[in-house]
Amino acid sequence: GRHSMLPRHMQRLGRDCIAHWNGSQVLALNSPVFNCMRWAGHYPWASFPLPVPVDFSTNWRLPPFFGPWRQFQNSNWQLDNFTQSSCFHLPNPNMKSEGEEPLTKKRRLSGQHDTSTPEEETNFVNQKEALCLSIAQNEDKHSSKKGTVKRHWEYFCQHSRTMKICENKETDQSNTESEAKFDFTVMSYNILSQNLLEDNSHLYRHCRQRLLIWTYRFPNILQEIKQLDADVLCLQEVQEDHYRTEIKPSLESLGYHCEYKMRTGRKPDGCAICFKTSKFSLISSNPVEFFRHDIPLLDRDNVGLVLLLQPRFHCKTNAAVCIANTHLLYNPRRGDIKLTQLAMLLAEIASVAPQKDGTFCPIIICGDFNSVPGSPLYRFIKEGKLNYEGLAIGKVSGQEQFPRGQRILSIPIWPKKLGISQSCVYEIKQQQKEENAGEKLEAAKLDNAQEIVITSEKLSSKLQHHFKLSSVYSHYFPETGIPEVTTCHSRSAVTVDYIFYSAANDDTATQPGGEDSFHGGLKLLGRLALLTEKDLWTVNGLPNENNSSDHLPLLAEFRLIER
Repeated sequence: GRHSMLPRHMQRLGRDCIAHWNGSQVLALNSPVFNCMRWAGHYPWASFPLPVPVDFSTNWRLPPFFGPWRQFQNSNWQLDNFTQSSCFHLPNPNMKSEGEEPLTKKRRLSGQHDTSTPEEETNFVNQKEALCLSIAQNEDKHSSKKGTVKRHWEYFCQHSRTMKICENKETDQSNTESEAKFDFTVMSYNILSQNLLEDNSHLYRHCRQRLLIWTYRFPNILQEIKQLDADVLCLQEVQEDHYRTEIKPSLESLGYHCEYKMRTGRKPDGCAICFKTSKFSLISSNPVEFFRHDIPLLDRDNVGLVLLLQPRFHCKTNAAVCIANTHLLYNPRRGDIKLTQLAMLLAEIASVAPQKDGTFCPIIICGDFNSVPGSPLYRFIKEGKLNYEGLAIGKVSGQEQFPRGQRILSIPIWPKKLGISQSCVYEIKQQQKEENAGEKLEAAKLDNAQEIVITSEKLSSKLQHHFKLSSVYSHYFPETGIPEVTTCHSRSAVTVDYIFYSAANDDTATQPGGEDSFHGGLKLLGRLALLTEKDLWTVNGLPNENNSSDHLPLLAEFRLIER
């Protein structure tokens, strides 16, 4: 009776809700809010759970209350006993929203059919978010080392045909000519635009407010960039005013040259590629706009940026490296737009990267692709081909386990007037290439052949690209099978950020399928290890005290192999 003014489900918390977890025992709970407790390292689309061997009990108790209801509203009710090694967060695998969809459209995902009404679902999600917020606040209060999580370098053994991770970097004794080697590091980092953070504040309810202001976040981000000291930076969600007044001047003072492309719509952020002038010189900078006013499909304002860089070292050939950076559309239910944006980026790379002998120079593609490992979009990047016949639009990125709606990708996905073929190259340049190769036909035969090509392309459901790409990261820890994560906030902990590269033939770290790469290319020497979801929640997820984005920076070291 002391808390008679409280809602019924709040009154029950103190007496009914006891959670006990012993080995593989099932959680026995009397309140639906405990659905926010999930096994650490368990992706919603994974085929196996990974339980945490932790015994704990959680006793709920409301704080002493003597004042009016409003005072209780402003108080922080928290868990009395909290085990930091456990993992609490929402079961919704959706990633950070960029405002493409109203919040009322965000659906709660589970392994069962959802029969609740929209109002009940909203209240349910709000209850879970409130629980996760209180847990995060309690964890933050009792943590002895706030926001600190260690990441280590993984070096690949160069003299093994299987991928092995070494603790220390090996010296390559096979090549004594130092001028023939060119090693460099590349970072991909979504730094979280302040504008997007504030527009999607529901994703950061687990964070203390002072950690979310830009004046606190930027020094942390800059310090992280200084410590990792990459030769090339590929940054996403770079807010234009912050770039102009703070980010660019700061990076230029560190010896970087910066190129930037802002989004074409109302969102004031974009992509930047910055490189150390002591390591590279700029050959060309090529921005890519994915918005086309004359194509209804392409009504989104995402962008990409492609640079061609000249390494500053003496070599036998005129070596160059192509660096691309992008941030694809978030919307999980618009895989058609995602694939078209990706095709536009690949077409630009194909026009920038060719060398005089007709082969491509080494290529690195970084970015936030808003797609998970193993998804059709991910497989298309790595395998170079995708048959999308019968593929549901909502399954392209793998962001949702049970995508809403079953609309199938159209054939072809994008209209002919986009000027990009199903091989992800500009059609005009493809025709010029055929002419240069001596494949000229008589006028009548040429017209007839073009008609056949156009007809066959309209009927074809097969996409392809000409780059043989590998992923720097494996996406799972080999010892445990637990997934790596690159982003972690109140609603999600998944991998969406990648560094893809054209591997050299003798690269022992290359992924399956990369063995056929053309001569020359890039050898992966090492990478900065990623973390598990459990690791990140021990420091209150992202952003936290020391990591001021909701994404982790990805970092890899390469060696340029001359052909």
